Amino acid sequence: MGLSICGRWEYSPVFFVANARDVYNKRPTFNKKEWYNITDLMINEQIRDREVRLIGDDGEQLGIMSSRDAQQLADEKKLDLVKISPTAKPPVCKIMDYSKFRFEQSKKEKEARKKQRTTDTKEVRLTPNIDKHDVEVKLKRAIKFLKDGDKVKVTVRFRGRELGRTEVAHGIFNDFAKNVSEYGVVEKPPKMEARSMAMFLTPKQQPEKPKE
Repeated sequence: MGLSICGRWEYSPVFFVANARDVYNKRPTFNKKEWYNITDLMINEQIRDREVRLIGDDGEQLGIMSSRDAQQLADEKKLDLVKISPTAKPPVCKIMDYSKFRFEQSKKEKEARKKQRTTDTKEVRLTPNIDKHDVEVKLKRAIKFLKDGDKVKVTVRFRGRELGRTEVAHGIFNDFAKNVSEYGVVEKPPKMEARSMAMFLTPKQQPEKPKE
């Protein structure tokens, strides 16, 4: 139990011995995937913990030792001492080539960012009386958006008496969807939105190119 002395908590030696035994006997509970996602890790002289649990460069568990001894082992191999799990008790360190580790992590992060690309929704606006040339321009624009991986909202706006000719818009939508079918598919069919009708297209998944 702790005693409050002059506003500070002091702990009995028995408390420290009991907990030290638990720390030494307890296996590390760090998650290997956790530290592989971290690039700003403490290394070498930045590590000032009294004791660390050390993993060798070959993955061997070397046990608990002072950070000074761990640094000496890393120096002997001309490698770095890296704290890979700072929240573990004691912290877990690994002997590794930190420069190589950072380079590999940078490559992995770039690949992850490519896969996590956000999808935007672009809009293409038409009218019930749109001519053939303007339709072709709008088609090229929609195809470009779909190729870039974006969704496309195709909108037909009605003015005045045009609201009584919504069947014309359905024909425009059907032709539009057929002309972009190589690059996109209808995600949401045409639906009225106040004085306009909208259809949503989503990019067609392209087959992966075979690896050479």
